[in-house]
Amino acid sequence: MIALSRTAIIWLAALFSAYHVVLALTSLDVPRSPVPTVVSLVLFAAAITLSLLRPKARTLPLGVALFDLAVAVALPLAVTSQLDPDRSNGYATWHVAAVGTLLTVVMVRGREWIAWAGLAFLTVQSLIWAGFAALGDLGVIGSIVWVVAANVVMFAVQKTGEDAERFAQVERKASAWRAAYDAHVVERQRRLEHTYTLAEPLLTEIVRTGGDLSEEQRRECLLLEAMMRDEIRGRGLLDDEVRRVVTDARRRGASVSLLDEGGLDELGEADRARVLRRLARAIAGSDADTLIVRSAPRDGDAAVTVVGLDDGAAEDDVALWLEIKP
Repeated sequence: MIALSRTAIIWLAALFSAYHVVLALTSLDVPRSPVPTVVSLVLFAAAITLSLLRPKARTLPLGVALFDLAVAVALPLAVTSQLDPDRSNGYATWHVAAVGTLLTVVMVRGREWIAWAGLAFLTVQSLIWAGFAALGDLGVIGSIVWVVAANVVMFAVQKTGEDAERFAQVERKASAWRAAYDAHVVERQRRLEHTYTLAEPLLTEIVRTGGDLSEEQRRECLLLEAMMRDEIRGRGLLDDEVRRVVTDARRRGASVSLLDEGGLDELGEADRARVLRRLARAIAGSDADTLIVRSAPRDGDAAVTVVGLDDGAAEDDVALWLEIKP
């Protein structure tokens, strides 16, 4: 539809320009010499043809626009040099409408100041040549109206395009926010379901026994509490393998803390999976009494840091220090 409309406009401009050429040819007997008119026709045909080429480009090339301005200046001077301003020249003043058409195309193709400059010259030259009263008869007012109308229409089109782009940006942001919100809801629901799956057997047992739990069951409750805390504080550091090795470490008596500060949020799925595999191997291979796992802030070099401490009599000894880069 857009391509068809553009083609139709080009053909309309071409036919309208050809009409000016026909008027000039039918009035070659009016000028004292037809040579300047014929040369002007050639220049006008070349200018309008160059201006209508490459219609998909919004802005007219500067070289073509300057050539159009030169033609808009040359045509009035050449044509009127062979006409008598004190008599009715009829269609021999075809150059006024032709220049108006050419400058309208220049305006539509985004070279506003060149179009205004050409229109100003046409108006002033016509005033000097024929006087103020002849502006209407020559068609200068019509040319001014065409160029001004083209400027108003192009301004409205540009404003509409800017508004459409702004609305599109707002829509994209809203869609992105909605997608992020939906993903957050899905992820939260998944974690709740996972937590319920873990907690449901123990909760059922607590209800069944009235809270009278064995030591083993109490340890399982503490382990479950730690796992639920991981889901809240260390959500980005978890996958099934990390959960398994963290649980194994706690079962052997280690204290494990997971703290997610967004270090993995910007990673792709493959990079994140690679970092978590490295993390799982580090936890599984450590016999430290305390493990502190932290995803670094987003502006850090390392995606995850792992610190392992051995409980000593006076102070903790560092048994493991690992930075996992993205």
